[in-house]
Amino acid sequence: MSSLRPVGDEDVRLEVAIRDLLSNRAEGATICPSEAARAVAGAADWRPLMDSARSAARRLVAAGEVEITQGGKVVDPDTTRGPIRIRRR
Repeated sequence: MSSLRPVGDEDVRLEVAIRDLLSNRAEGATICPSEAARAVAGAADWRPLMDSARSAARRLVAAGEVEITQGGKVVDPDTTRGPIRIRRR
């Protein structure tokens, strides 16, 4: 995983949102990156934050905090395309 830009305040807020959302879910439960984007964007349009939310999830994978899944199976966050889910490790 390589980032082409530095991690900014919005990126940090997305990471915090992912952690917070997961902390309020049962063990093994997942969230969609869009939930973090919505939490950060508030009433604003959250869709532009989707790529950043997925990047935040990849950083948390690299830190060993979460896993990214598709169809209930853990997948490589750097090569996966399409809808993903995020869960605690």
